[in-house]
Amino acid sequence: MSTATNLSPTTTFTSRQRVILLVLLGAGFLVSVDFSIFNVALPETGAGIGMQLKDWPWIASAYALPSAGLALLFGRLADRVGRRRLFMASMLLLAAASLLGGLAADPATVLAARALQGTATAMALPTALALLTTTFAEGRLRERALGLNGALLSGGFTLGALVGGTFVSLLSWRAAFLLNVPVAIAILACTPLVIEDSRPPVRPALDVAGAATVSVGLVGVVYAVVEKSVVAAIAGAALLVAFWLVERRSPAPLAPISVLSRRTVTWANVAGFTVFTMETGMIFLMTLYLQRILGLSPFITGLVFGIPGLAAVAAGVIAGRLLGRFGPARILPVAMCVQGTAIIPLVFLGQSRATIAVVVPTLLIGFFGHVCSIVGYTVTGTSGLTNDDQGLATGLATMTQQVAIAVGIPILSTVAATQSVELTGIHVALTVDVAVTLVSSMLVMLGLRARKDQDL
Repeated sequence: MSTATNLSPTTTFTSRQRVILLVLLGAGFLVSVDFSIFNVALPETGAGIGMQLKDWPWIASAYALPSAGLALLFGRLADRVGRRRLFMASMLLLAAASLLGGLAADPATVLAARALQGTATAMALPTALALLTTTFAEGRLRERALGLNGALLSGGFTLGALVGGTFVSLLSWRAAFLLNVPVAIAILACTPLVIEDSRPPVRPALDVAGAATVSVGLVGVVYAVVEKSVVAAIAGAALLVAFWLVERRSPAPLAPISVLSRRTVTWANVAGFTVFTMETGMIFLMTLYLQRILGLSPFITGLVFGIPGLAAVAAGVIAGRLLGRFGPARILPVAMCVQGTAIIPLVFLGQSRATIAVVVPTLLIGFFGHVCSIVGYTVTGTSGLTNDDQGLATGLATMTQQVAIAVGIPILSTVAATQSVELTGIHVALTVDVAVTLVSSMLVMLGLRARKDQDL
């Protein structure tokens, strides 16, 4: 059994490692750009394909449900059937799904394409992350690689938001699908040339009961939050409890309890869930503020987010170096505090466009803290584990990210809707955002400091 626990003293990438980074980070960047462009292109896609207005949110939900529900399953499958094989399959599926969506003639085909894209994302992100963590030994090189990963994920999201509206307006909503095809094919062609196969010598049995309960349970919980369904919430929660019981008794568990209960894994995913949920909800609330309260156009709104977003990409590079110097147990809660504290000025914004002078630098600081948090929780959640468990660890991290992104907007928009005045509702929801982020950062700090020796 190979391990990833020997610290790497070197901080310089070889030529081959740079090419591997280009391929793996390119896949994450592609998925991030795709997700962001569709946030902007949703109205054009819904109208262009002839969907009823009430069904437009399903263009996002059809993607979110499988991307959140299947990430853990595919992350673990990568450990068992081979990471390179599953990564290549994800790029092939993404290309096929994008082509299907780009040629769609009816709403059902668009929704099917989005669901397949979500499935491809659930395959690609944990597998690419596992390939990164097994290519680079634990230590400075891995921290730098994960820092670059966080920077490009943030950059992809920002770039998609900046160019998505213009790109789709000049061409068509179909371009949002078809853009993925040549890039995914290029990554697919390069992968076998630079990335070694990691297929295990003996393929272990698949924990079917565990896979079914966790996947359907997660889909149920996400659906419950998005659609506000009590029945789905109860069913999803019951299945997740069943998953825990199954894993305790399974001879070959999908997710061993010994890994799930590690304090580093637990608190890293608590941090990841918090930072993604609150940041996704904040961006939605600020979009409402900029467009509905201040009356800014979508293009200007994109610039307001894009300028600090692109600047904060540097946080990924800086975070890797800070983690190497001070350690994730210190950097992660501090980064969460930066993300939460930066939102405080937004709670007091009024109706004057002069507030843009406050919004832009505030978002810059907040995005910087957010990207550092992403890198910190990824490093923390994958440290101290064997290479054989890296797919599970990255699957958990990806699952946490995708579930959080899916539920962040519904949670904070529900809080905002408790107030009759829209601006007051935004202020209340942002206050909740600050409180949740800061309290969680304190809990994460205490949890990581109290970890047992075997979690180091």
